[in-house]
Amino acid sequence: MANEPKRPLTLRDVSEASGVSEMTVSRVLRNRGDVSEATREKVLAAAKELGYVPNKIAGALASNRVNLVAVIIPSLSNMVFPEVLTGINQVLEDTELQPVVGVTDYLPEKEERVLYEMLSWRPSGVIIAGLEHSEASRAMLEAAGIPVVEIMDTDGKPVDAMVGISHRRAGREMAAAILKAGYRRIGFMGTKMPLDHRARKRFEGFTEFLAKNGIEIEDREFYSGGSALAKGREMTQAMLERSPELDFLYYSNDMIGAGGLLYLLDKGIDVPGQIGLAGFNGVELLQGLPRQLATMDACRLEIGRKAAEIIAARLAEPPVEIESQVTLVPKISYGDTLKRR
Repeated sequence: MANEPKRPLTLRDVSEASGVSEMTVSRVLRNRGDVSEATREKVLAAAKELGYVPNKIAGALASNRVNLVAVIIPSLSNMVFPEVLTGINQVLEDTELQPVVGVTDYLPEKEERVLYEMLSWRPSGVIIAGLEHSEASRAMLEAAGIPVVEIMDTDGKPVDAMVGISHRRAGREMAAAILKAGYRRIGFMGTKMPLDHRARKRFEGFTEFLAKNGIEIEDREFYSGGSALAKGREMTQAMLERSPELDFLYYSNDMIGAGGLLYLLDKGIDVPGQIGLAGFNGVELLQGLPRQLATMDACRLEIGRKAAEIIAARLAEPPVEIESQVTLVPKISYGDTLKRR
């Protein structure tokens, strides 16, 4: 005989288990109304023992929103975004707000679908990576009627609030450090730019600064897919076989930069004497490498925290005044692969 499906628990079940009225149970679970501490403890104990979870969708019908914050990011395999999520969670865990994550794989059409589904649940706020969106996505964000915080980038105009860094500035500052160290024959390796706007902006800032100083990138290579040590090794080998005269390699992220570093060390190449290297993101996992890769911290944890603080402040009763357009300033870490002069 097939097992009959279990019915969901209701307020009545908690009422019967605790010996108080359904109205009192509702007040306790919504943390509303005047209820004695003894009654509150009795209701909460009964609900916990039963495994009862309140139906917040039903309770949200009157307010037209639920205590969820839609967090929309391009990737979970990229080590950047879990740290952003950590920052968001650190702030929201002290509130009634709960982050819910959607992943777009850097695809505008997928971002539209994820955003549509997220907004259909009437979240209290949205945190979304990047400033570039399709017309449909931007229209949905503008019409949502809730706080929207675009994160990771400040080179552009936000729908509402934004928190991030200037990637063009980051590219310019790394180019300045490389030229100051005496390197002149530079190769670049990175993600395919149409899919990663922030990498594109760093590349633009990097090449613009070089051009102002009479330097052009001598070789470049782009890839799609996840950042990986193996990919960095392969690309570095291929580039140096094509252009053995290069004296510096700039990578759009630390993971492929670490792969390049391991390749050069295996080949016995003097780093940073013969060839210098730099990446981007300041990935802590790579601190165990034989040499510390020069990089720039993208302020990931702080971006997550600031974005969540804006959402929480906007939703407070009454709303709290807070800066809504925040540009953080990353710093270069020279490590062992970029000479200092």
